[in-house]
Amino acid sequence: MDERILVVGLGGSIAPVSRSREALRVALRGAEDAGAATELLALNELDLPLYRPDHGPPPPDVLRVCETVAAAQGLLWASPMYHGTVSGAFKNALDWLQLLADRQPPFLTDKVVGLISTAGGTQGLQAVNTMDFIARALRAWTVPLVIPVPEVWRTFDEQARLVDEGVEVLLRALGGEVASAARRFAAAAPLTDAAAQAGEAELQPLEET
Repeated sequence: MDERILVVGLGGSIAPVSRSREALRVALRGAEDAGAATELLALNELDLPLYRPDHGPPPPDVLRVCETVAAAQGLLWASPMYHGTVSGAFKNALDWLQLLADRQPPFLTDKVVGLISTAGGTQGLQAVNTMDFIARALRAWTVPLVIPVPEVWRTFDEQARLVDEGVEVLLRALGGEVASAARRFAAAAPLTDAAAQAGEAELQPLEET
């Protein structure tokens, strides 16, 4: 049995050429360098219908996302910044994690998350902040290092190849930090104790549930 921790990357855009998806791949290589097994869940390769609370049987790709995320100890999230926040496709993928509400522990309890955003302008932190809020709602822990990449047209070429060595170093460092923190979390006793879980059980990320 492979005892390595699993770090799963989720995100990118649904465009054929995606700088946020390439940033995610680079960060995953950093996690691999730190000894983690990795898997990429690229949004352009997934058929995720719009989440609705009264959904029927979840489609195969929805189940794949939820089961893969549930099996991971660490996560890397990457989204392009659209109109000051994460993309709709990325937020929809996270909304489907509502299917993990009945797990024990529920949602993303005590999983470690690293956050990446890419932006065409000079700002990118708004999307990272949004992801941080979502991670908290899903009971995950985010690492202190976050990577908002502004002016991606300077950092990646037209084929979304990373051409900025400094950004590559940071992305790989983020992957390594997530792997290291996830390994420590996995080896420790549960960080979210019974009293905290009882309080959180009254709070659902989706208000209609």
